[in-house]
Amino acid sequence: VEPGEAPADALARELAEELGIASAPAALTPLSFAVDPARPGAALVMLLYRCTEWSGMPRPLAADALRWDLPCALADLPMPPVDVPLLAALRQALAVPAPLS
Repeated sequence: VEPGEAPADALARELAEELGIASAPAALTPLSFAVDPARPGAALVMLLYRCTEWSGMPRPLAADALRWDLPCALADLPMPPVDVPLLAALRQALAVPAPLS
């Protein structure tokens, strides 16, 4: 998020820069947030949004590949610790049951 930029505006900008898709901030719904457990008291907060409308086909503009996975498979992927608490919020928002362990 740039200084003076609203989080939804920043996400819309990042979607365009990273995936080549256009989404209006009004189509982005905040779902949850997490604070980086490795940085107690630090200002790193991860925001989780649901994007319901966009134009264009997502493609990796700043990476080698783009991978689609089901929400139930995400827990098996490597990710920073700050992202882990967001998985439950994502599954709940999409009404996806938690994987059996």
